Amino acid sequence: MGRFPIVLLAAILIIVMPVAAKEYVIGDQKTPVAKGDPAATYVGAEKCKTCHPDKYEDWKKSGHPYKLMTPEEAKAVRPDIPLPEGYTWDDILYVLGGWGWKSRYIGKDGFIITKTKDGQPLEKNQYNWETETWSAYHSGEDKKYDCTRCHNTGSTYDENHMDLPGMVGNWTFRGVQCEACHGPGSEHIARGGGKGVAIIVNESAELCGLCHVRGTSSKPPAKGGFIRHHEQYQELKNSGGMANLKCITCHDPHKPVHKGATNDVEGYGIIKQCEDCHADVAEVFEGSNMQKAGVRCIDCHMPKAAKSAVAESKYVADVRVHLFRINTDPNTEFIFKADDGKEYASGYLTLDYVCLQCHEDKDKAWAASYVEKNIHELGKVKETPAPATTAPPTQPPETAPPKKGVCGPTSLALLALLPLIGAAARRRL
Repeated sequence: MGRFPIVLLAAILIIVMPVAAKEYVIGDQKTPVAKGDPAATYVGAEKCKTCHPDKYEDWKKSGHPYKLMTPEEAKAVRPDIPLPEGYTWDDILYVLGGWGWKSRYIGKDGFIITKTKDGQPLEKNQYNWETETWSAYHSGEDKKYDCTRCHNTGSTYDENHMDLPGMVGNWTFRGVQCEACHGPGSEHIARGGGKGVAIIVNESAELCGLCHVRGTSSKPPAKGGFIRHHEQYQELKNSGGMANLKCITCHDPHKPVHKGATNDVEGYGIIKQCEDCHADVAEVFEGSNMQKAGVRCIDCHMPKAAKSAVAESKYVADVRVHLFRINTDPNTEFIFKADDGKEYASGYLTLDYVCLQCHEDKDKAWAASYVEKNIHELGKVKETPAPATTAPPTQPPETAPPKKGVCGPTSLALLALLPLIGAAARRRL
C-alpha cells in the first residue's frame, strides 16, 4: 500500500471517529450537570436576559456574576481595587472574587499569586474589603486555581484553561450564571421557552448545597475558631427543626443578601422574615430590653460565626451561620476537634458565640444564668390589669335620709295646724 492511501485512510478515520463529549460538572463534589435536554448546550446569561430581564438585573446585583473577573471587569465594579505589592495589572490574568469580602489575584501562569516576583513568600496577597487590609493566603505555596466547579458555569475537568500550568479544569462562562443552576439552555430557547421546557427548575436546598458545602462531613468544617465559608448547606442540615427548609423559603436565589460592589441594600434578597413564621415569639420579644436595644432575631440565632475574610473579635467573624439552635449548657463547645484531627462545628450555637459577642467581659456561666429566665421577654414590663371597680351600696328606702322640699316633715306639720289657726281667727271676729 502506497503512502497516499495510508494518509487518506488516517484522515477518514479522524473524520469518522466520534469525539468524546465533554463532561460538565458542578459543585464541591464535581456532580455531573443535570440537563433539561440531553442535546442542550450553554448559551450564556445575555441570552436569558431577552425573556427574563428582571431576574437578570437582580442577578447582576448579586455576587454570583463576579466570582472570576478579568482586570477590566474587576476595575469596573471596584474602581479602587488595589494590587499586591510589586505587581501591576499587566501581571494579572484574573481577579478571584472582589464583589463582597475579599480579592485574590491570578497570575499569567494560572497560579494564585502567593509569592513576590523573585519567589519569596508574599504575606499580603489577599485584600479584605470590609477592613481595607491585606492578609496572607497560602503565602509562599504553589497554589493552583481549582475553583471552577463552583465559581464558573459549564465547568469541565477534561481540559485545563488555556493549558496553563496553574489552572485545573476549564469553563464555558465565567461566574455563576443562570445555566449553572438551570442547566444549559439552548434547547429551552429553541423551543420558545416556558417553565420546565428543556430547562431545569430545581427548588430544593440540595441544589444550592452542591456549592454551598465543603467536603463530605455531616458537620460543618471549621478553622481558627469559626466555621469556614460557603458551608450553609451543612449548617442547615444540622439545624434541627429547620433542617428541611428550602433555601428559597427565605431567599430569592436571584438576589443578593449582603451589601457588595453592586448592591447597597443589606437583606435585599430576603423574602421572609423570622417573625413571619414565629409571630408568637416576636410578640413576646416586643418591648423587651434587647428589642429596645436594637437586637434582632438573627443577631443571636444567626450570628457571624463563620469566616470568609476577617474576624472582628474572638466570637465575631463576617458570615452569618444557619444553625439557628442555641445550646444553653455553659459546658458545651461550638468548635471541636474530631478523631481525624480536624476541626468541626457542633450542630448548634453555644452561649459564647451568642451572648459574649456583645458582653465581652462576661462568661458562659453568666449568660446561662439569664437563659433560665425567658430571655425573649427579659426586662419587659408586664401590664397589671386594674382592679374592678364597684358602685357604692344603695341605702334601703326605710333608712334613706328625708328629702328636702315642699313635701318634707316641716311642711306637713304646718298643714296640720292650718284648721286650728283658722278657728282662732273666727273667734276673734
